[in-house]
Amino acid sequence: MPIKRYGAEKAGAGGQNLPFARAVEAGGWLFVSGQVAMKDGEIVGNGIVEQTHLTIKNIIAILEEAGYGLEHVVRCGVWLDDPRDFWSFNAVYKSYFGEHPPARACVQSHMMVDCKVEIECVAYKGP
Repeated sequence: MPIKRYGAEKAGAGGQNLPFARAVEAGGWLFVSGQVAMKDGEIVGNGIVEQTHLTIKNIIAILEEAGYGLEHVVRCGVWLDDPRDFWSFNAVYKSYFGEHPPARACVQSHMMVDCKVEIECVAYKGP
């Protein structure tokens, strides 16, 4: 089974090369690395709503690059910096996944970069 990596050469904050791929595809599965509200190598957006929209849009861009869509997402992992953002985050999240959401875990965690949310996902597209 061939393995394809997406975006391993892209730069992170401050122009640093990151030691991981944005996504890896194997056997119909696509594993998308944790995404944050980053644009042009910098975190943007002040609030949870704005950052959640941009984070999910970054995920959508990676999915589309690999030939997948939100309908193929089977699981998400979510990290919130502040648990008080949970309900606002959920409202934005639901606007993208609607009535057919993937499985999900959501936890509070201190972030490695100055952001309010990080989301990773796994997508599947059968043969």
